[in-house]
Amino acid sequence: MRGRGEHDAVVLAAGGSTRLGKPKQLLTINGETLLQRAVRLAKATCPTRLLVVLGAHAEQLAPLVTGTAILFNPTWEEGMASSLRRAAAALAGRNYPVLVTLVDQPCLTQDHLDKLFVAYDGSCDVVSAYEDALGPPALLRPQTLAQANNLQGDAGFRRLWTGGHPAAVRRDALARDLDTPEDVADAIGAGLIDG
Repeated sequence: MRGRGEHDAVVLAAGGSTRLGKPKQLLTINGETLLQRAVRLAKATCPTRLLVVLGAHAEQLAPLVTGTAILFNPTWEEGMASSLRRAAAALAGRNYPVLVTLVDQPCLTQDHLDKLFVAYDGSCDVVSAYEDALGPPALLRPQTLAQANNLQGDAGFRRLWTGGHPAAVRRDALARDLDTPEDVADAIGAGLIDG
């Protein structure tokens, strides 16, 4: 396991929330926006470098990100892959694992992020498992992120695991989506986000 401070971190927050009809980054939990919460959780892991990738609604969201580098993704409409490519380019030449998190996982906890670090030994990526999926948050080896130019669309980094399987830390609650008004209403009803 690498100690805290021996990794970089990326918060992916560039999406347009088109199905929701408003920026999901601005939904709140106890008055804190999902964007601010994601940045706070990532900062708490003490990364050497932290990047917040913004795209859609960047002018509205940027003031919420303080004390952290913002990486603007003008091609955010292409999907998550374009944000990962931007992050990989910005971190090129660095030899740290990279924690990649999203803003739209209201059930993400600091404890889960800590478990990713405990499971990481450098031999493979460590990802989150929820329901039948593997995905973010994830702790990627630098050589995995360096392959981001091979990614297209909204597939994310799952396509980079052709050479071997990542280790996984299960937290099924991370599967909850906030993509539609119905998803948001359900999350409000469950007390996960503010009404």
